[in-house]
Amino acid sequence: MRTKRLLVCLLAVLCLLLSGCTRQEATPTIAPTSTPTAAPGQLALTKYSKTFYDAFDTVTTVIGFAADEETFDRVFAQVEEQFLHYHRIFDGYNAYEGVHNLYEVNLHAAEGPAPAEPELIALLQYMKDLQPRLQGRVNVAMGAVLSLWHTYRQEGTATPPLEELQARAAHCNFDDVILDAEANTVFFADPELQLDLGAVAKGYTVEIVASWLLTSEMPSYIISAGGNVRAGLAPQDGRARWSVGIQDPDDALFTTANGIKDILYGTDVSVVSSGDYQRYY
Repeated sequence: MRTKRLLVCLLAVLCLLLSGCTRQEATPTIAPTSTPTAAPGQLALTKYSKTFYDAFDTVTTVIGFAADEETFDRVFAQVEEQFLHYHRIFDGYNAYEGVHNLYEVNLHAAEGPAPAEPELIALLQYMKDLQPRLQGRVNVAMGAVLSLWHTYRQEGTATPPLEELQARAAHCNFDDVILDAEANTVFFADPELQLDLGAVAKGYTVEIVASWLLTSEMPSYIISAGGNVRAGLAPQDGRARWSVGIQDPDDALFTTANGIKDILYGTDVSVVSSGDYQRYY
């Protein structure tokens, strides 16, 4: 890889709810140095890395220091399983047998209280609690607007008419989303309201998985899920912190030697970046 001690993550795009368009995260590139390391009196740990592709429409890479490959594979399998579990619940475009996910809620919540998975209720309640601090900057009840952008983006020939966007924007009041945590149901008081979790679902899932990893057999790790990077305990190769390279948006194809604009360092920290230079409309 380009730099022996540099962890390079090509951070591209977190899909912003207010943008009205879906963007493609760059494939993370990570420079491993898989030399077994150990502190005095401790078991030597080796760096391992694996990638999966079928959650949240992005590439997810997990790097971790583990006692052996069997341990890493076992932890990685559980990480992938958790990502897929939350992907199915937060998916607003597809139904899954036996899963009361976002798609089902959007389909039925205007008719009456619709069953929802407890994990979906928890995320929606979390976003409700955040609303006073967000001051309208992130609103997962903007599905009516975003679905219109989605339709026009699929056609790829025009942008939605302003008057139609304004009409749909009148049906984005999160207060019209009625949650019942005991019954695990969601009701839309406004029948034209729709939910869209594109701005928050992936990052929320990364944090859940990251918290679990800190209690696992592999607490020294880093996850790169497109524009979401999450580091655990320090890398076990002599470095005090993980390093995350921020891709230069003016050099998106890496035409220069490294294409890195800046580097952030840390442990037990999240790094999230966004841009409009990969996928845009």
